[in-house]
Amino acid sequence: METKRKKNLNKARTLQILNVIYDVIEVMVSLFAGITANSSALIGWALDSTIEVISAATLGWRLHGELQGIDKEKVERRKRITLYVIAASFTLVCLFISYDSITKLVNRETSNWSTMGLIILLVSLIANPFLIHFKRKYGRKLDSPALLADAKDTFICLYQTVVVLIGLLLVKWLGWWWADPVAALLIVPYAAKEGWEAFNKARNIEFSIG
Repeated sequence: METKRKKNLNKARTLQILNVIYDVIEVMVSLFAGITANSSALIGWALDSTIEVISAATLGWRLHGELQGIDKEKVERRKRITLYVIAASFTLVCLFISYDSITKLVNRETSNWSTMGLIILLVSLIANPFLIHFKRKYGRKLDSPALLADAKDTFICLYQTVVVLIGLLLVKWLGWWWADPVAALLIVPYAAKEGWEAFNKARNIEFSIG
C-alpha cells in the first residue's frame, strides 16, 4: 500500500512540475501580449495565472515534503505561509484589475488585437482540461483535498480563459471597445473569492497548530 501511495505521490508531483512549467510560459506570453495590446483582460488573466504558478509550486513542494518524510507540522507550516502569500497576491490582483479596467472604461480606451493573446488562450483551452482531469484523478487516489482544490482552481482558470477569449473576439469582430475591460472585471469576483478562502484556510491552520 505504501509503495502504491509513493508511486501516486511521484506522479502527482510530476504533474505539478509540468503545471508550473506550462503556467510560467502562459504568464510570460499573455503578459507580453496584454501589455502590447493594452488589454486589461489579458493582463488580468496573466496576473491570475501567476497565482496559479504559486499554488501549483506550493502543492508540489508539499508533495515533495511528504515523499521526503518531513513531519506533519512542517508541512502545515509551509501550507499556512503559502496560503497567506496567495491571499495577499489575490488581493493585489483584484485591486490592479479593478483600477485598470475602471480607468479604461472611464477614458474609453480601446485595446488592440493580439494574435499572440489568441494563441495562448486557445492553448490554455486545450491544456487546462487535461490538468483538471489528472489533478482530480490523483487527488482522489491520494485522498488529497489540496489536489482536489487545485483542480477547482484550474477549472476557474478555464472559465476565465473563456471569458477573456470572448472579450477579445468581441473587440475584434464587433468593435465593442468596452468588452475587454468588462471581461477583466469578471475575473475580480473569482479572484476575491479565492483570496478570501485562502486567508480563512491559513487562519484555520494557524489555530490548529498553536
